[in-house]
Amino acid sequence: MIALLLLVALVAQGPSTGQDRESLGVFDGWGAFRDAAPARCYAIARTVRGRSAAFASVANWPRSGARNQIHVRLSRARDPRAKVTLAIGERRFELKAGASDAWAPDARTDRAIVAAMRSSRSMSVESVARGGGAFADVYALAGAATAIDAAAMGCARR
Repeated sequence: MIALLLLVALVAQGPSTGQDRESLGVFDGWGAFRDAAPARCYAIARTVRGRSAAFASVANWPRSGARNQIHVRLSRARDPRAKVTLAIGERRFELKAGASDAWAPDARTDRAIVAAMRSSRSMSVESVARGGGAFADVYALAGAATAIDAAAMGCARR
């Protein structure tokens, strides 16, 4: 129930600006949603601590043909010189980053990250905050695979 309340709060501020959002399900700490405008479906979760606006999402954009795109909102603004690294088990992925967001650099990396998410218990996104100080946003992956699949199915017929 707590996870559901956190996801409801997250989606209220989530990645969507559209008003027509449909829940496709809540799976442990991950939720799956479909937005009408712009047309997209995504799995989304808050960090383990859940006290910031940070989130991780895996989105499908039917009109552009994009599938399983990774996006993370960082818990802190990062130093512009700092790299952002997503870690899942032994795997490390360097992400492209803006001031407070990061993405996989290409579709191949998106696929590799999603595959790693499916077989792991947690992931972290690490960087250095503006003004110094390393930080890591940690995500539990229980329910992630099911939410990712639900989001993919939610946009498959569009």
